[in-house]
Amino acid sequence: MRTFFATSLLIAGLAGGVFGHAPVNGGEVRRRKSLGFGPELPHAKFHANPYQIQTNGFMPMGSASDPFVVATAFLDDLLSGQTGLNSRYKIRKDSYTDVNTGVTHVYVRQMVNGLEVADGDINLNIKDGMVLSYGNSFYAGPTDDLASSLIGDVRHPHREHCETLLAELQLRVAERYSSGEQLPMSSPASVDEDELAHLVESNCAFVDLPYDLASKGFASQEAVDDPRAALLQFMVAATPNQDVVQDVLSNFDAHFEKMSVSVVHHFDDPESAPPFEISNVPDTVNPVKARLAYVQVPNKAGDSTELNLVWKFEVEMSDNWYEAAVSAAAPHRIVSVVDWASDAPIPKPKPGAPATYNVFAWGTNDPSEGKRSIETENVDALASPWGWHALPVANDPSMKGVRPSSPNAIRNTTSTWGNNVFAHENWEGQNSWINNYRPEGHKGNVFDFPYDPQATNKTAALGEAKKFIDIAVTQLFYTSNLVHDLYYRYGFDEVAGNFQQHNFGRGGAENDAVIANAQDGSGFNNANFMTPPDGQNGRCRMYLWNTANPYRDGDLEAGIVIHELSHGLSTRLTGGPANSGCLGWGESGGMGEGWGDFLATTIRSTKNYSDYSMGSWAANREQGIRNFIYSLNETVNPSTYKTLDKPGYWGVHAIGEVWAEILWVVSNGLIDVHGFSDSLFPPAPLEDGTIPEGDFYRPVEYTSAGKKKPLIPKHGNTLSVQLVLNGMKLQPCRPSFFEARDAIIQADQILTGGENFCTLWTGFSKRGLGPDSRVDGRTPWGGGIRTDDYDLPSKCKTA
Repeated sequence: MRTFFATSLLIAGLAGGVFGHAPVNGGEVRRRKSLGFGPELPHAKFHANPYQIQTNGFMPMGSASDPFVVATAFLDDLLSGQTGLNSRYKIRKDSYTDVNTGVTHVYVRQMVNGLEVADGDINLNIKDGMVLSYGNSFYAGPTDDLASSLIGDVRHPHREHCETLLAELQLRVAERYSSGEQLPMSSPASVDEDELAHLVESNCAFVDLPYDLASKGFASQEAVDDPRAALLQFMVAATPNQDVVQDVLSNFDAHFEKMSVSVVHHFDDPESAPPFEISNVPDTVNPVKARLAYVQVPNKAGDSTELNLVWKFEVEMSDNWYEAAVSAAAPHRIVSVVDWASDAPIPKPKPGAPATYNVFAWGTNDPSEGKRSIETENVDALASPWGWHALPVANDPSMKGVRPSSPNAIRNTTSTWGNNVFAHENWEGQNSWINNYRPEGHKGNVFDFPYDPQATNKTAALGEAKKFIDIAVTQLFYTSNLVHDLYYRYGFDEVAGNFQQHNFGRGGAENDAVIANAQDGSGFNNANFMTPPDGQNGRCRMYLWNTANPYRDGDLEAGIVIHELSHGLSTRLTGGPANSGCLGWGESGGMGEGWGDFLATTIRSTKNYSDYSMGSWAANREQGIRNFIYSLNETVNPSTYKTLDKPGYWGVHAIGEVWAEILWVVSNGLIDVHGFSDSLFPPAPLEDGTIPEGDFYRPVEYTSAGKKKPLIPKHGNTLSVQLVLNGMKLQPCRPSFFEARDAIIQADQILTGGENFCTLWTGFSKRGLGPDSRVDGRTPWGGGIRTDDYDLPSKCKTA
């Protein structure tokens, strides 16, 4: 460990001299420690070409066929002869049918010897008896003898990841140093003076800890069926608290004995190994969930994978929520880790008067763009049938232990507490939230509070910002509910994994409304969102920005809020609602950031085209917090796919801004063809629940069999949002830029019959993501040598 880390510090010191930027306007930046790495599976593929799908003996079935029967037939054909006798699969319960497109998204998990292969995923997209596309990362090797998965010294993926990272950083820093290239001023998240040191230290400070502990003879580590030692070692690597680190290392056996393990039985899933809950784990805020599983690790040649037996942990901490795989046998090595933080029918209640809010209205990105106005609760009978302030007592976390007057009792609230969002202050920066302060609406649910912050001295600046907590929480509640309703109307509904306490009998897992912290006291100049699987609350934390006097409040910059909430959208839609580990690092993790920027920018855009920055008001910087503002002008924003090879573009935020720029170009190509809609919100549903076309959708069309076709947005900006969300549903777990691109193009084929095929390809090709673009030597961190392609498919070329 000493040799590796000494080298990493040398690189970090060099990087500080080459890339160094002061924090934005001298403001403090509290950089959240976050682990995130895992193997690049060489055999994982996304197949969207019909010639790649109808293989072997499988043929399309009749249009009326049950999609799950189709899925089973296809899987049996696809997997025949590829895996050993001990390998099976199960179709996950979060599979669902998109009510608009009619596509059934089937999520499949590989099973070996009764255990899940945690990264063995197949996602099938099925309609009318046909498999339209599928992604496949199933382990294809032998399963009859997996003794090697228990051998403690076969592979050390954590060390290998860090060696790859260090080599990549050495190369990029050397290239930057020799070329003298200067990146433009950027965000603390991308090229700050300690970016390299932070990245290496967060992920690699304890790569040799498993061997250090094993050499000291901790007998408890030899028990493969006991998760405590593996978890304790992970906590040493994961916690940012050095006091906790030293305490665990000094008193390992004492902590081991203090931790208690209980079995959690699920009678509805008898094939899976029983999960465990582990209590009294240092630096956690809730019991840790644990389960035995297999994960795949590429072999030394890098052309296939081997199975390793691991403990899968879900670890909830104050600043992080990890899904980690740690080898079950000692020495307990971290194999992969994803941080979920990025950055009977109940009767309808009696309708009350809609609440009103004095806020910066939807479309007003921040206080620099306009004044506040009185806005009415947006009662969308489809997205939020009961409005924003009502939820069943049975689903209300503040009513636990309270016996309702009837099983179907409903609570109408007068604060920023509802079925979609719980918004409140979190000045202490702690995990508790139910009893935190939130404003009460005046008579008739009127949320009208003053906002007039004044410049003051440094010691009084925080107190001045806290005076306006009522408007901060109200604004966060208002924006978050509108984002919920907007994304719902484009297909992020209950079965797709959206965030609601009560799902109105429409499927999906309940009790997962967004916990929204305003003026979170755990840091400055940042924001983040934690996305656990469907059925667990998402957590959004907004911070104050000390980049100006008076302080600026991230709650009041809609683009930041929308970006964070969009992490919940993309994480739940990619790979299925119950799989939150699909956007953890590299290109897939970067796209998780890019979708947030793209959607936030699309929401604030108008028919009069303009370039846009991200976070410019909060950061008090005209250029915002990204390397470039989003622009169609290649002089203003020169980003192409090849840009990801440049120094400073290994972080997910930098990768994400390239993806967002590409989507911005693609979207504006659709706008050139189809025009612009002043509102992204579809028309309100009619009394019978049907959606009128209005000037939003094209006239309804029917198939030859009289079946209603999916609704198609008329305008380019609304169509682009629909295609991007539909593409998230189609793409596989851990997608690359190529696979996300292909999923969007297939989404158009499903929705419009492919009429925008050439428009989409033109947009992608303008920024180097044409059909022959490629990456050689891809690494899990996002490294590799990329080749831009500006060409078009042959069918799009004119004579």
